[in-house]
Amino acid sequence: MPRSAGHFTIWPAMKFSLAVYSAPHSTQSAASALRFAKTLLSEGHEIYRIFFYCDGIQNGNSIAAPPQDEADLTGEWQDLQRQYNLDLVICIAAAQRRGVLSQREAERQEKLSGNLAEGFELAGLGQLTDAVASSERLVTFGG
Repeated sequence: MPRSAGHFTIWPAMKFSLAVYSAPHSTQSAASALRFAKTLLSEGHEIYRIFFYCDGIQNGNSIAAPPQDEADLTGEWQDLQRQYNLDLVICIAAAQRRGVLSQREAERQEKLSGNLAEGFELAGLGQLTDAVASSERLVTFGG
């Protein structure tokens, strides 16, 4: 419930989760999700979890190398994760299909190495369900 403070309406802090479905450079969705997350946090809201699904798992690919004149969204997600201790979760099934593996998963799958970026973790869809149940709002980006 908002409260009035002079000429301004102050909304109480809310708990959000985000779901990102788009790769970093295929559309503006991932960049929009990042800007939205930064805005939420700067306004005092809480982010319970950011869940990357479908092509959105590419946001956690450590070997992506965008050109110098483009934003490094993976690096920006990592910076935000370190600053706010965010829970950045990559869907493990979507990641395996698209070749994004933690070192542990790479060894289990008998691959040469993992490429999951630091600060991201692999987990199942149950983490998205938990995010929905534990947040006041779920905002999705991409589709």
